[in-house]
Amino acid sequence: MSSRSGHHKHHHPQDHGRTPARRPAAHHPAPAAVAASGEGYTLVHAGKQVRFGPVVFWIIVGTVVLLGMWSAATATYFAFRDDVLTRLIARQAEMQYAYEDRISELRAKVDRTTSRQLLDQEQFDQKLDQIMKRQSTLESRATALGAMPDVTSTGSIKPQGRAEAAPSSGALKPSPISDTVIFVAPPDREARLESRAPLIAKTQPNQFAKAQGVDNVLVRLQTSLDQVERRQVAALASVEDSIDSRVRRMRGVISDLGLNMAQLEAATPRSGMGGPFVPVKFSADAGAFERQLYRININRAQMQRLNQTLALVPYRKPVVGEVEFTSGFGVRSDPFLGRPAMHTGLDFRAAQGDPVRVTANGKVVSAGWAGGYGRMVEVDHGNGLSTRYGHLSEIGVKVGEYVKIGQVIGAVGSTGRSTGPHLHYETRIDGEAVDPQKFLRAGVRLSAG
Repeated sequence: MSSRSGHHKHHHPQDHGRTPARRPAAHHPAPAAVAASGEGYTLVHAGKQVRFGPVVFWIIVGTVVLLGMWSAATATYFAFRDDVLTRLIARQAEMQYAYEDRISELRAKVDRTTSRQLLDQEQFDQKLDQIMKRQSTLESRATALGAMPDVTSTGSIKPQGRAEAAPSSGALKPSPISDTVIFVAPPDREARLESRAPLIAKTQPNQFAKAQGVDNVLVRLQTSLDQVERRQVAALASVEDSIDSRVRRMRGVISDLGLNMAQLEAATPRSGMGGPFVPVKFSADAGAFERQLYRININRAQMQRLNQTLALVPYRKPVVGEVEFTSGFGVRSDPFLGRPAMHTGLDFRAAQGDPVRVTANGKVVSAGWAGGYGRMVEVDHGNGLSTRYGHLSEIGVKVGEYVKIGQVIGAVGSTGRSTGPHLHYETRIDGEAVDPQKFLRAGVRLSAG
């Protein structure tokens, strides 16, 4: 210890009067210092100097500042991250809910569009079914109208072997209506809708974009059917009016001729018919057309019976074509004696050999020479009615033979008390001669209808 202390306290003479140099301690380094100069910055540390330019220096400073700010932001984020995450999650949930609501709204819109389209299609099919049913009904009505036979009768006899002239009036037999609309039945509705539903869900709902056009087509079809129905109703009304008018004329003619309807009907021969009695029943949906058609059928049956009855009434002309009366019924000057005499018939001007036709159905009761009549044919029509055809050049029937309207029974001649070829025609009731013109006028009246 003492020696070490002495050693330290010993001074050399040459060091007297000098200030001893201070040595820096090895374990205490000098702090770094930065010195600024006009050319840059100098960093001094532990005796070493590092020189920086101004650009590099400020880059370093900026980097340090940014790192500090980033550290502060990171510290703030971690300090408040729970609130931020909560807000982010809430925002994400809100966006998700809004997206789901929008999807639900779009899905509901598509469902409504699909339902509306399916409903429109169903309504279209229902309307089309109604149109098809109505068209079928109108077709059946047209068939019923076209099936009505022409039961008109004329007041003259048409020559046999000649073509029948077309009736002047088509009211009693309207031609079938041919302008009905033919529809093709649509495919199976369920299959069509099932195949269409997925397509509607995948594409834009534009399959019924032309719904207005479809409605217009249906309206036009309905209008066309309305026109057909109006024409059918008009034709049916015309038929009913015509039949009613003709029935009234027939009954009026029989009454004007002084004939007994019951006796005529009793004397009318009936063809074979029969069968069980089945009363007519109307369905619950029977309309005015069906009821009117039923009335027409009843009136037509009455007209047919009257036609059969009038077939025994000699109101037709015995010769064909336009004829002239050379002598009428009643008192006249006898052509041979020049004195007043009763003429019991009509004299028709005709050429020798012209055919003479029977004016009503009946039975031949006389066929041969009959005094002043010359060759004469008499036909009994029943119910006291009979006709005579005199001055014939030849006779074509025999006694007991049944003859029908228009059948040739002889030829015009000038036999008996006759001054030239003509036909002497008589109409008798219960054996008494009556004016044939009364019956001929009735025939003209019936023909006019």
